[in-house]
Amino acid sequence: MMMQERTHHDAEGAILFDADVSPQVGHDWFAPDYWRGRGALRPQAGGRGGVAIVATPAGECVLRHYRRGGLVAALMGDRYLWTGAGRTRPFAEFRLLAEIGRLELPGPAVVAARYRRHGLFYSADLITRRIANAQTLAECLATGRLDGELAEEVGALVARFHRAGVWHADLNAHNVLVTPGALYLIDFDRGRLRIPAAGWQQANLQRLRRSLLKLGAAAAGEAVFEENIWQPLLYRYGRTLNP
Repeated sequence: MMMQERTHHDAEGAILFDADVSPQVGHDWFAPDYWRGRGALRPQAGGRGGVAIVATPAGECVLRHYRRGGLVAALMGDRYLWTGAGRTRPFAEFRLLAEIGRLELPGPAVVAARYRRHGLFYSADLITRRIANAQTLAECLATGRLDGELAEEVGALVARFHRAGVWHADLNAHNVLVTPGALYLIDFDRGRLRIPAAGWQQANLQRLRRSLLKLGAAAAGEAVFEENIWQPLLYRYGRTLNP
């Protein structure tokens, strides 16, 4: 999948966008109040501080403002240390998503990214196309839809990314989307391309396992979870990683 990467610089910061999606993207695109005033904003839970669905000229998109988590959030909030434009969180994620699209992997299509300078720090935003009719794997688990068949599909999904060397920094049940026709991985903040290796691949899988257990996937017992969910997931993962 090809894209026309364009960058707009001004006194506030810079916007990186796909000119194939929209020939012009301004700071208004990243302002929830701008879309709210046009009746084109719908808040949605998820991520640190939440995200919003916005009806843009390019179609329905997800607007995400980067926020820190954990103890550092109390000190830094939504600000990150400036170390150069190419190393900002939104520009790095934009370019990783562009590569994911080029590899024809099922991730969100990227629209635009922005950073705004604040002296030694910056704040950041990202816009991606909305994946319609989707539930997270966590929601599927909560409603009893996570079975061996879906677990196998998740295993195949993760293996496709791992074969291509795509490392997801926070592989958990909230970042797997399930639609009637396909599964997707989302939220590639801090993700990167790596040389495929068993070490980081297995660590990634264990992160997903811990997420499922934390959300109650082993409510009927860990042995039941192992047999009905985790082993089918690993089986399909292995078959897809090494066909």
